[in-house]
Amino acid sequence: MNRLIYLPLGGAGEIGMNSYVYGYGPKGKERLILVDLGVAFPDMDTSPGVDLILPDITWLHDKLDRLEAIFITHAHEDHIGALPHLWPQLQKKVYARRFTATIGGLKFEEAGLPLDQIVAVEARPHTVEVGPFKVQFVPVSHSIPESSALVIDTPAGRIFHSADFKIDHAPVVGEAWDDARFSEIVAERPVKAMTCDSTNVFSTHVGRSESTLAEPLTQLIRSCSGMVVATTFGSNVARLKTLAEAARAADRTICVLGRSMKRMLLAAEQAAVLSGFPRTVTPDEALEVPRRNLMLLVTGSQGERRAASAQLSRGKYLGLEMKEGDTFLFSSKTIPGNERDVGRVWNAFSEMGVQVIDDQGGKYHVSGHANRPDLEHVHRLILPDMLIPMHGEHRHLSEHARIATESGIAAAVAPNGTMLDLTGDVPEVAEYVETGRVYLDGTAQVGALDGVVRDRIRMALNGHVLVTLILDETDAPMGEPWVELMGLAGIGRGERPLAETLEGDLAQVVDRLGRKVLADDAKLEEEIRRVVRQVSVEEIGKKPEVTVVISRLVAE
Repeated sequence: MNRLIYLPLGGAGEIGMNSYVYGYGPKGKERLILVDLGVAFPDMDTSPGVDLILPDITWLHDKLDRLEAIFITHAHEDHIGALPHLWPQLQKKVYARRFTATIGGLKFEEAGLPLDQIVAVEARPHTVEVGPFKVQFVPVSHSIPESSALVIDTPAGRIFHSADFKIDHAPVVGEAWDDARFSEIVAERPVKAMTCDSTNVFSTHVGRSESTLAEPLTQLIRSCSGMVVATTFGSNVARLKTLAEAARAADRTICVLGRSMKRMLLAAEQAAVLSGFPRTVTPDEALEVPRRNLMLLVTGSQGERRAASAQLSRGKYLGLEMKEGDTFLFSSKTIPGNERDVGRVWNAFSEMGVQVIDDQGGKYHVSGHANRPDLEHVHRLILPDMLIPMHGEHRHLSEHARIATESGIAAAVAPNGTMLDLTGDVPEVAEYVETGRVYLDGTAQVGALDGVVRDRIRMALNGHVLVTLILDETDAPMGEPWVELMGLAGIGRGERPLAETLEGDLAQVVDRLGRKVLADDAKLEEEIRRVVRQVSVEEIGKKPEVTVVISRLVAE
Protein backbone atom coordinates (compact mmCIF):
# COMPACT_ATOMS: atom_id res chain seq x y z
CA MET A 1 0.00 0.00 0.00
CA ASN A 2 1.59 3.24 -1.13
CA ARG A 3 1.16 6.47 0.79
CA LEU A 4 1.86 10.18 0.28
CA ILE A 5 3.57 11.89 3.22
CA TYR A 6 4.59 15.39 4.27
CA LEU A 7 7.14 16.09 7.02
CA PRO A 8 8.42 19.53 8.07
CA LEU A 9 11.95 19.44 9.51
CA GLY A 10 11.96 23.21 9.99
CA GLY A 11 9.78 26.24 9.29
CA ALA A 12 6.54 24.91 10.80
CA GLY A 13 6.06 26.40 14.25
CA GLU A 14 8.73 29.05 13.70
CA ILE A 15 9.71 31.80 11.30
CA GLY A 16 12.80 30.66 9.42
CA MET A 17 14.83 27.47 8.92
CA ASN A 18 12.42 26.15 6.27
CA SER A 19 12.91 22.52 5.29
CA TYR A 20 10.14 20.17 4.13
CA VAL A 21 10.11 16.51 3.07
CA TYR A 22 7.60 14.92 0.71
CA GLY A 23 7.44 11.18 0.16
CA TYR A 24 5.55 8.61 -1.87
CA GLY A 25 5.71 4.80 -1.78
CA PRO A 26 5.22 1.85 0.59
CA LYS A 27 5.23 2.74 4.27
CA GLY A 28 8.79 3.13 5.49
CA LYS A 29 10.14 2.82 1.95
CA GLU A 30 8.83 6.05 0.42
CA ARG A 31 10.91 7.80 -2.21
CA LEU A 32 11.63 11.31 -0.91
CA ILE A 33 12.30 14.86 -2.04
CA LEU A 34 13.49 17.73 0.14
CA VAL A 35 12.12 21.25 -0.41
CA ASP A 36 14.36 24.06 0.88
CA LEU A 37 17.23 24.05 3.37
CA GLY A 38 17.11 27.32 5.28
CA VAL A 39 18.64 28.84 8.37
CA ALA A 40 17.40 30.73 11.41
CA PHE A 41 19.44 33.45 13.04
CA PRO A 42 20.83 33.31 16.59
CA ASP A 43 20.39 35.80 19.40
CA MET A 44 22.57 36.57 22.39
CA ASP A 45 19.95 35.40 24.89
CA THR A 46 19.49 31.83 23.66
CA SER A 47 22.44 31.10 21.36
CA PRO A 48 25.40 33.40 22.18
CA GLY A 49 28.36 33.15 19.84
CA VAL A 50 26.50 30.97 17.35
CA ASP A 51 26.77 31.96 13.68
CA LEU A 52 23.71 30.26 12.20
CA ILE A 53 21.01 27.79 13.21
CA LEU A 54 20.41 24.86 10.84
CA PRO A 55 17.61 22.28 10.70
CA ASP A 56 18.44 18.88 12.14
CA ILE A 57 18.36 16.44 9.20
CA THR A 58 19.23 13.34 11.25
CA TRP A 59 15.98 11.69 10.12
CA LEU A 60 17.29 11.71 6.55
CA HIS A 61 20.69 10.20 7.33
CA ASP A 62 19.68 6.54 7.03
CA LYS A 63 17.29 7.28 4.16
CA LEU A 64 19.71 8.91 1.72
CA ASP A 65 19.30 6.02 -0.72
CA ARG A 66 15.62 7.02 -0.91
CA LEU A 67 16.20 10.79 -1.26
CA GLU A 68 15.78 11.73 -4.92
CA ALA A 69 16.65 15.43 -5.02
CA ILE A 70 16.57 18.85 -3.33
CA PHE A 71 14.40 21.71 -4.59
CA ILE A 72 15.01 25.33 -3.54
CA THR A 73 12.03 27.67 -3.98
CA HIS A 74 13.90 31.00 -3.67
CA ALA A 75 17.12 32.59 -2.49
CA HIS A 76 16.18 33.96 0.93
CA GLU A 77 18.53 32.71 3.64
CA ASP A 78 15.71 31.05 5.56
CA HIS A 79 15.19 28.81 2.50
CA ILE A 80 18.70 28.37 1.03
CA GLY A 81 21.13 29.39 3.79
CA ALA A 82 21.78 25.89 5.17
CA LEU A 83 22.40 24.34 1.73
CA PRO A 84 26.23 24.68 1.65
CA HIS A 85 26.50 23.47 5.26
CA LEU A 86 24.23 20.41 4.99
CA TRP A 87 24.63 19.40 1.34
CA PRO A 88 27.86 17.43 2.05
CA GLN A 89 25.72 15.08 4.20
CA LEU A 90 23.07 14.70 1.49
CA GLN A 91 25.01 14.71 -1.81
CA LYS A 92 21.90 15.06 -3.99
CA LYS A 93 21.19 17.20 -7.05
CA VAL A 94 19.78 20.63 -6.27
CA TYR A 95 17.15 22.14 -8.58
CA ALA A 96 16.29 25.85 -8.61
CA ARG A 97 15.44 28.64 -11.00
CA ARG A 98 18.26 30.68 -12.51
CA PHE A 99 18.58 33.50 -9.95
CA THR A 100 18.31 31.11 -7.00
CA ALA A 101 20.79 28.75 -8.66
CA THR A 102 23.18 31.69 -9.13
CA ILE A 103 23.05 32.49 -5.40
CA GLY A 104 23.39 28.79 -4.57
CA GLY A 105 26.38 28.54 -6.89
CA LEU A 106 28.13 31.41 -5.11
CA LYS A 107 27.59 29.64 -1.80
CA PHE A 108 28.91 26.35 -3.20
CA GLU A 109 31.93 28.12 -4.67
CA GLU A 110 32.81 29.66 -1.31
CA ALA A 111 32.43 26.28 0.40
CA GLY A 112 34.46 24.43 -2.24
CA LEU A 113 31.51 22.27 -3.28
CA PRO A 114 30.87 20.96 -6.83
CA LEU A 115 28.99 23.55 -8.87
CA ASP A 116 27.57 20.94 -11.24
CA GLN A 117 25.32 19.69 -8.45
CA ILE A 118 23.14 22.79 -8.75
CA VAL A 119 20.85 22.66 -11.78
CA ALA A 120 19.13 25.80 -13.05
CA VAL A 121 15.70 25.01 -14.45
CA GLU A 122 13.00 26.96 -16.23
CA ALA A 123 9.55 27.70 -14.85
CA ARG A 124 6.45 25.68 -15.64
CA PRO A 125 5.69 23.96 -18.02
CA HIS A 126 9.26 22.65 -17.66
CA THR A 127 9.10 19.59 -15.43
CA VAL A 128 11.76 17.90 -13.31
CA GLU A 129 11.09 14.17 -13.00
CA VAL A 130 12.71 12.38 -10.06
CA GLY A 131 11.47 9.01 -8.82
CA PRO A 132 7.67 9.10 -8.57
CA PHE A 133 7.62 12.93 -8.52
CA LYS A 134 7.07 15.43 -11.31
CA VAL A 135 7.95 18.91 -10.07
CA GLN A 136 7.27 22.27 -11.71
CA PHE A 137 8.40 25.73 -10.57
CA VAL A 138 5.51 28.22 -10.67
CA PRO A 139 6.41 31.95 -10.60
CA VAL A 140 5.01 33.87 -7.62
CA SER A 141 5.67 37.42 -6.47
CA HIS A 142 7.72 37.88 -3.29
CA SER A 143 10.44 40.20 -2.02
CA ILE A 144 13.22 38.51 -3.99
CA PRO A 145 13.44 37.70 -7.72
CA GLU A 146 12.23 34.42 -9.22
CA SER A 147 10.42 33.12 -6.16
CA SER A 148 8.46 30.00 -7.00
CA ALA A 149 5.72 27.82 -5.70
CA LEU A 150 6.03 24.14 -6.57
CA VAL A 151 3.51 21.89 -8.26
CA ILE A 152 4.43 18.38 -7.12
CA ASP A 153 2.65 15.62 -9.00
CA THR A 154 2.56 12.13 -7.50
CA PRO A 155 0.53 8.98 -8.28
CA ALA A 156 -1.56 9.83 -5.19
CA GLY A 157 -2.40 13.36 -6.31
CA ARG A 158 -1.14 16.87 -6.93
CA ILE A 159 0.45 19.01 -4.20
CA PHE A 160 0.74 22.78 -4.39
CA HIS A 161 3.62 23.99 -2.19
CA SER A 162 3.17 27.77 -2.05
CA ALA A 163 6.57 28.67 -0.57
CA ASP A 164 6.70 32.42 0.31
CA PHE A 165 4.45 34.62 -1.77
CA LYS A 166 2.34 37.75 -1.98
CA ILE A 167 -0.20 38.96 -4.51
CA ASP A 168 1.56 41.75 -6.39
CA HIS A 169 0.54 42.70 -9.91
CA ALA A 170 3.39 45.26 -10.27
CA PRO A 171 6.37 43.98 -8.26
CA VAL A 172 9.01 46.28 -9.94
CA VAL A 173 11.46 43.37 -10.25
CA GLY A 174 10.45 39.77 -10.89
CA GLU A 175 7.25 38.18 -12.14
CA ALA A 176 3.85 39.66 -11.41
CA TRP A 177 1.10 37.62 -9.80
CA ASP A 178 -1.28 36.15 -12.38
CA ASP A 179 -4.51 34.42 -11.28
CA ALA A 180 -4.79 32.71 -14.67
CA ARG A 181 -1.56 30.86 -14.03
CA PHE A 182 -3.08 29.15 -10.99
CA SER A 183 -6.50 28.57 -12.49
CA GLU A 184 -4.73 26.68 -15.26
CA ILE A 185 -2.96 24.48 -12.69
CA VAL A 186 -6.27 23.54 -11.08
CA ALA A 187 -8.02 22.97 -14.43
CA GLU A 188 -5.21 20.68 -15.51
CA ARG A 189 -5.43 18.50 -12.39
CA PRO A 190 -7.23 19.18 -9.09
CA VAL A 191 -4.97 19.97 -6.12
CA LYS A 192 -5.12 17.35 -3.42
CA ALA A 193 -3.11 19.26 -0.81
CA MET A 194 -1.81 22.80 -0.51
CA THR A 195 1.01 23.58 1.92
CA CYS A 196 0.81 27.30 2.42
CA ASP A 197 2.70 30.34 3.76
CA SER A 198 1.12 31.55 7.03
CA THR A 199 3.40 34.48 7.97
CA ASN A 200 0.88 37.32 7.65
CA VAL A 201 -2.32 35.47 8.51
CA PHE A 202 -3.08 38.00 11.28
CA SER A 203 -2.83 41.01 8.91
CA THR A 204 -6.42 41.72 7.95
CA HIS A 205 -5.91 44.29 5.17
CA VAL A 206 -5.22 43.49 1.53
CA GLY A 207 -1.50 43.45 0.75
CA ARG A 208 0.09 46.35 -1.11
CA SER A 209 2.23 46.30 -4.23
CA GLU A 210 5.94 47.11 -4.21
CA SER A 211 5.22 49.71 -6.90
CA THR A 212 3.18 51.84 -4.45
CA LEU A 213 6.41 52.84 -2.66
CA ALA A 214 7.94 54.76 -5.56
CA GLU A 215 6.08 58.03 -5.03
CA PRO A 216 6.40 58.35 -1.21
CA LEU A 217 10.08 57.37 -1.32
CA THR A 218 10.79 59.91 -4.08
CA GLN A 219 9.01 62.66 -2.13
CA LEU A 220 10.89 61.79 1.05
CA ILE A 221 14.33 61.78 -0.58
CA ARG A 222 13.63 65.05 -2.40
CA SER A 223 12.70 66.70 0.90
CA CYS A 224 16.01 65.86 2.60
CA SER A 225 18.79 68.46 2.67
CA GLY A 226 21.78 66.40 3.82
CA MET A 227 23.05 62.97 2.81
CA VAL A 228 20.41 60.21 2.71
CA VAL A 229 21.21 56.66 3.78
CA ALA A 230 18.63 53.91 3.29
CA THR A 231 18.68 50.30 4.44
CA THR A 232 16.48 47.38 3.52
CA PHE A 233 16.87 43.62 3.20
CA GLY A 234 19.82 43.04 0.89
CA SER A 235 17.88 40.40 -1.04
CA ASN A 236 15.00 42.77 -1.81
CA VAL A 237 16.26 43.69 -5.27
CA ALA A 238 12.98 45.38 -6.18
CA ARG A 239 13.22 47.72 -3.16
CA LEU A 240 16.84 48.53 -3.98
CA LYS A 241 15.78 49.49 -7.50
CA THR A 242 12.88 51.59 -6.19
CA LEU A 243 15.19 53.40 -3.77
CA ALA A 244 17.84 53.92 -6.44
CA GLU A 245 15.33 55.31 -8.94
CA ALA A 246 13.90 57.60 -6.26
CA ALA A 247 17.44 58.84 -5.55
CA ARG A 248 18.09 59.46 -9.24
CA ALA A 249 14.80 61.40 -9.52
CA ALA A 250 16.03 63.55 -6.60
CA ASP A 251 19.32 64.23 -8.43
CA ARG A 252 21.36 62.06 -6.08
CA THR A 253 24.33 59.83 -6.86
CA ILE A 254 24.04 56.29 -5.48
CA CYS A 255 26.65 54.28 -3.59
CA VAL A 256 26.02 50.71 -2.41
CA LEU A 257 27.70 49.58 0.83
CA GLY A 258 27.65 45.99 2.02
CA ARG A 259 28.94 42.79 0.47
CA SER A 260 25.65 40.85 0.57
CA MET A 261 23.74 43.68 -1.11
CA LYS A 262 26.32 44.04 -3.86
CA ARG A 263 26.28 40.29 -4.39
CA MET A 264 22.50 40.19 -4.74
CA LEU A 265 22.50 43.00 -7.30
CA LEU A 266 25.26 41.32 -9.30
CA ALA A 267 23.48 37.95 -9.20
CA ALA A 268 20.22 39.60 -10.32
CA GLU A 269 21.97 41.15 -13.30
CA GLN A 270 23.74 37.88 -14.18
CA ALA A 271 20.43 36.00 -14.02
CA ALA A 272 18.83 38.68 -16.22
CA VAL A 273 16.11 39.51 -13.69
CA LEU A 274 17.37 43.06 -13.10
CA SER A 275 17.96 45.71 -15.72
CA GLY A 276 18.06 49.49 -15.79
CA PHE A 277 19.51 49.87 -12.30
CA PRO A 278 20.86 53.43 -11.95
CA ARG A 279 24.63 53.92 -12.11
CA THR A 280 26.45 53.58 -8.81
CA VAL A 281 29.79 54.93 -7.60
CA THR A 282 32.49 53.51 -5.34
CA PRO A 283 32.95 54.73 -1.74
CA ASP A 284 36.05 56.68 -2.84
CA GLU A 285 34.06 58.39 -5.59
CA ALA A 286 31.20 59.08 -3.17
CA LEU A 287 33.55 61.13 -1.00
CA GLU A 288 33.78 63.68 -3.84
CA VAL A 289 29.99 64.06 -4.17
CA PRO A 290 28.27 66.91 -2.24
CA ARG A 291 26.25 65.47 0.65
CA ARG A 292 22.97 66.93 -0.64
CA ASN A 293 23.52 64.97 -3.87
CA LEU A 294 24.49 61.62 -2.33
CA MET A 295 22.48 58.59 -1.27
CA LEU A 296 23.90 55.42 0.25
CA LEU A 297 22.15 52.04 0.03
CA VAL A 298 23.46 49.99 2.94
CA THR A 299 23.08 46.59 4.57
CA GLY A 300 21.99 46.11 8.17
CA SER A 301 18.23 46.70 8.33
CA GLN A 302 18.05 44.41 11.38
CA GLY A 303 20.86 46.14 13.27
CA GLU A 304 23.44 43.45 12.50
CA ARG A 305 26.64 44.48 14.25
CA ARG A 306 29.01 43.97 11.31
CA ALA A 307 26.72 45.39 8.63
CA ALA A 308 27.24 48.80 7.03
CA SER A 309 24.42 50.48 9.02
CA ALA A 310 25.94 49.55 12.37
CA GLN A 311 29.43 50.49 11.16
CA LEU A 312 28.20 53.95 10.19
CA SER A 313 26.47 54.31 13.56
CA ARG A 314 29.82 53.77 15.28
CA GLY A 315 31.72 56.30 13.12
CA LYS A 316 33.40 56.23 9.71
CA TYR A 317 32.94 53.34 7.31
CA LEU A 318 35.10 53.24 4.18
CA GLY A 319 35.73 56.95 4.71
CA LEU A 320 32.03 57.85 4.78
CA GLU A 321 30.27 59.13 7.92
CA MET A 322 26.90 60.43 9.05
CA LYS A 323 26.59 64.04 10.22
CA GLU A 324 23.99 66.28 11.78
CA GLY A 325 21.27 67.09 9.25
CA ASP A 326 21.58 63.77 7.40
CA THR A 327 18.67 61.31 7.11
CA PHE A 328 18.69 57.56 7.75
CA LEU A 329 15.75 55.49 6.45
CA PHE A 330 14.74 52.00 7.54
CA SER A 331 12.81 50.86 4.43
CA SER A 332 12.10 47.60 6.20
CA LYS A 333 10.18 46.00 9.04
CA THR A 334 12.03 45.01 12.20
CA ILE A 335 11.84 41.24 12.62
CA PRO A 336 10.58 40.34 16.14
CA GLY A 337 13.61 39.74 18.35
CA ASN A 338 15.78 42.32 16.57
CA GLU A 339 14.27 45.39 18.25
CA ARG A 340 17.21 45.89 20.60
CA ASP A 341 19.83 45.76 17.85
CA VAL A 342 17.85 48.13 15.62
CA GLY A 343 17.26 50.45 18.57
CA ARG A 344 20.99 50.57 19.28
CA VAL A 345 21.73 51.76 15.73
CA TRP A 346 18.80 54.20 15.80
CA ASN A 347 19.94 55.77 19.09
CA ALA A 348 23.52 56.13 17.88
CA PHE A 349 22.36 58.05 14.81
CA SER A 350 20.02 60.14 16.92
CA GLU A 351 22.93 61.20 19.13
CA MET A 352 24.72 62.42 16.00
CA GLY A 353 21.79 64.66 15.07
CA VAL A 354 20.72 62.38 12.22
CA GLN A 355 17.00 62.20 11.40
CA VAL A 356 15.93 58.55 11.56
CA ILE A 357 12.79 57.44 9.73
CA ASP A 358 11.23 53.97 9.94
CA ASP A 359 8.67 52.35 7.63
CA GLN A 360 5.93 54.48 9.25
CA GLY A 361 3.27 51.82 9.27
CA GLY A 362 3.94 50.69 5.72
CA LYS A 363 4.48 54.06 4.05
CA TYR A 364 8.07 53.15 3.13
CA HIS A 365 7.88 49.34 3.24
CA VAL A 366 5.54 46.58 2.10
CA SER A 367 5.67 42.95 3.18
CA GLY A 368 6.67 40.12 0.89
CA HIS A 369 4.04 37.78 2.37
CA ALA A 370 0.33 37.41 1.67
CA ASN A 371 -2.07 38.93 4.20
CA ARG A 372 -5.25 37.15 5.29
CA PRO A 373 -7.52 38.42 2.44
CA ASP A 374 -4.85 37.36 -0.07
CA LEU A 375 -4.51 33.93 1.54
CA GLU A 376 -8.28 33.48 1.36
CA HIS A 377 -8.19 34.50 -2.31
CA VAL A 378 -5.56 31.84 -3.03
CA HIS A 379 -7.59 29.23 -1.15
CA ARG A 380 -10.50 29.94 -3.51
CA LEU A 381 -8.19 29.96 -6.51
CA ILE A 382 -6.43 26.65 -5.79
CA LEU A 383 -9.45 24.88 -4.22
CA PRO A 384 -7.37 22.18 -2.49
CA ASP A 385 -8.95 19.14 -0.87
CA MET A 386 -6.82 19.86 2.19
CA LEU A 387 -4.62 22.67 3.46
CA ILE A 388 -1.48 22.35 5.60
CA PRO A 389 -0.26 25.69 7.00
CA MET A 390 3.52 26.18 7.07
CA HIS A 391 6.06 29.01 7.44
CA GLY A 392 4.89 30.48 10.72
CA GLU A 393 4.83 30.17 14.47
CA HIS A 394 2.28 27.79 15.98
CA ARG A 395 -0.24 30.62 16.43
CA HIS A 396 0.02 31.42 12.70
CA LEU A 397 -0.48 27.78 11.73
CA SER A 398 -3.49 27.38 14.03
CA GLU A 399 -5.19 30.54 12.76
CA HIS A 400 -4.55 29.61 9.13
CA ALA A 401 -5.99 26.12 9.71
CA ARG A 402 -9.07 27.66 11.38
CA ILE A 403 -9.71 29.95 8.39
CA ALA A 404 -9.41 27.02 5.98
CA THR A 405 -11.72 24.82 8.04
CA GLU A 406 -14.36 27.55 8.24
CA SER A 407 -14.38 27.75 4.45
CA GLY A 408 -14.89 23.99 4.14
CA ILE A 409 -11.30 22.90 3.47
CA ALA A 410 -9.89 20.04 5.57
CA ALA A 411 -6.82 21.29 7.45
CA ALA A 412 -4.21 20.09 9.91
CA VAL A 413 -1.62 21.85 12.05
CA ALA A 414 1.69 20.05 11.61
CA PRO A 415 4.61 21.59 13.51
CA ASN A 416 8.18 20.43 12.89
CA GLY A 417 8.49 16.67 13.26
CA THR A 418 4.80 15.92 12.56
CA MET A 419 4.55 13.52 9.63
CA LEU A 420 1.20 13.69 7.87
CA ASP A 421 -0.33 11.03 5.66
CA LEU A 422 -2.01 12.88 2.78
CA THR A 423 -3.23 9.78 0.94
CA GLY A 424 -6.87 9.89 2.04
CA ASP A 425 -9.51 12.59 1.97
CA VAL A 426 -8.21 14.32 5.11
CA PRO A 427 -4.68 14.74 6.47
CA GLU A 428 -3.85 12.29 9.26
CA VAL A 429 -0.87 12.19 11.62
CA ALA A 430 1.26 9.21 10.60
CA GLU A 431 3.98 9.55 13.22
CA TYR A 432 6.10 12.02 15.15
CA VAL A 433 9.76 12.38 14.23
CA GLU A 434 12.53 13.73 16.45
CA THR A 435 13.55 17.13 15.06
CA GLY A 436 15.59 19.98 16.42
CA ARG A 437 18.27 22.41 15.44
CA VAL A 438 21.97 22.35 14.82
CA TYR A 439 24.21 25.29 15.64
CA LEU A 440 26.89 26.43 13.23
CA ASP A 441 29.46 27.55 15.78
CA GLY A 442 32.43 28.91 13.88
CA THR A 443 33.14 26.10 11.44
CA ALA A 444 31.77 23.34 13.69
CA GLN A 445 28.23 21.99 13.73
CA VAL A 446 26.99 21.21 17.24
CA GLY A 447 23.64 19.84 18.30
CA ALA A 448 21.37 22.08 20.33
CA LEU A 449 21.34 19.40 23.05
CA ASP A 450 25.10 18.80 23.03
CA GLY A 451 25.60 21.24 25.90
CA VAL A 452 28.09 23.55 24.17
CA VAL A 453 25.83 26.59 24.01
CA ARG A 454 24.20 25.72 27.34
CA ASP A 455 27.63 25.78 29.03
CA ARG A 456 28.41 29.08 27.29
CA ILE A 457 25.21 30.60 28.64
CA ARG A 458 25.96 29.32 32.14
CA MET A 459 29.44 30.84 32.03
CA ALA A 460 28.01 34.11 30.75
CA LEU A 461 25.44 34.22 33.54
CA ASN A 462 27.58 32.95 36.40
CA GLY A 463 31.22 33.62 35.53
CA HIS A 464 34.06 31.13 35.71
CA VAL A 465 36.70 30.14 38.24
CA LEU A 466 39.82 28.11 37.37
CA VAL A 467 41.51 26.38 40.32
CA THR A 468 44.93 24.77 39.95
CA LEU A 469 46.44 22.43 42.57
CA ILE A 470 49.75 20.54 42.44
CA LEU A 471 50.33 17.37 44.53
CA ASP A 472 53.62 15.57 45.09
CA GLU A 473 54.36 11.84 44.87
CA THR A 474 52.81 11.25 48.29
CA ASP A 475 49.59 13.12 47.39
CA ALA A 476 50.57 16.04 49.58
CA PRO A 477 49.82 19.60 48.31
CA MET A 478 52.85 21.49 46.99
CA GLY A 479 51.89 24.99 48.03
CA GLU A 480 48.41 26.49 48.11
CA PRO A 481 45.83 26.22 45.32
CA TRP A 482 45.74 29.26 43.06
CA VAL A 483 42.69 30.78 41.45
CA GLU A 484 41.95 32.66 38.23
CA LEU A 485 38.65 34.50 37.75
CA MET A 486 36.76 35.29 34.54
CA GLY A 487 33.52 37.24 34.36
CA LEU A 488 33.26 37.76 38.12
CA ALA A 489 33.58 40.78 40.37
CA GLY A 490 37.17 40.93 41.65
CA ILE A 491 36.32 42.32 45.09
CA GLY A 492 34.14 40.55 47.65
CA ARG A 493 32.79 41.49 51.06
CA GLY A 494 35.11 43.51 53.23
CA GLU A 495 36.83 44.95 50.12
CA ARG A 496 39.08 41.90 49.92
CA PRO A 497 40.04 40.43 46.50
CA LEU A 498 37.81 37.44 45.74
CA ALA A 499 40.71 35.38 44.36
CA GLU A 500 42.67 35.81 47.63
CA THR A 501 39.64 34.82 49.71
CA LEU A 502 39.09 31.71 47.60
CA GLU A 503 42.76 30.73 47.74
CA GLY A 504 42.87 31.14 51.52
CA ASP A 505 39.72 29.11 52.17
CA LEU A 506 40.76 26.41 49.68
CA ALA A 507 44.17 26.10 51.33
CA GLN A 508 42.54 25.51 54.71
CA VAL A 509 40.13 22.92 53.31
CA VAL A 510 42.85 21.04 51.39
CA ASP A 511 45.05 20.94 54.52
CA ARG A 512 42.19 19.26 56.44
CA LEU A 513 41.40 16.66 53.78
CA GLY A 514 42.37 13.07 54.46
CA ARG A 515 44.72 10.99 52.27
CA LYS A 516 41.78 9.08 50.79
CA VAL A 517 40.27 12.23 49.27
CA LEU A 518 43.63 13.70 48.20
CA ALA A 519 44.42 10.49 46.31
CA ASP A 520 41.08 10.49 44.44
CA ASP A 521 40.85 13.15 41.66
CA ALA A 522 37.06 12.95 41.42
CA LYS A 523 36.45 13.42 45.14
CA LEU A 524 39.08 16.16 45.37
CA GLU A 525 37.57 18.07 42.43
CA GLU A 526 34.09 17.77 43.94
CA GLU A 527 35.29 19.20 47.28
CA ILE A 528 37.15 22.10 45.64
CA ARG A 529 34.16 22.91 43.43
CA ARG A 530 31.83 22.89 46.46
CA VAL A 531 34.06 25.29 48.41
CA VAL A 532 34.49 27.71 45.48
CA ARG A 533 30.74 27.97 44.91
CA GLN A 534 29.93 28.31 48.59
CA VAL A 535 32.51 31.05 49.17
CA SER A 536 31.53 32.87 45.96
CA VAL A 537 27.88 32.98 47.01
CA GLU A 538 28.89 34.38 50.41
CA GLU A 539 31.29 36.96 48.94
CA ILE A 540 29.55 38.21 45.77
CA GLY A 541 26.22 36.36 45.56
CA LYS A 542 27.17 34.30 42.45
CA LYS A 543 27.56 30.55 41.96
CA PRO A 544 30.19 30.32 39.18
CA GLU A 545 31.15 27.53 36.83
CA VAL A 546 34.31 25.92 38.20
CA THR A 547 37.16 24.14 36.41
CA VAL A 548 39.64 22.25 38.60
CA VAL A 549 43.09 21.30 37.30
CA ILE A 550 44.95 18.76 39.46
CA SER A 551 48.59 18.06 38.59
CA ARG A 552 50.39 15.18 40.25
CA LEU A 553 54.13 14.60 40.32
CA VAL A 554 55.13 11.02 39.59
CA ALA A 555 58.14 9.41 41.32
CA GLU A 556 60.87 8.28 38.94
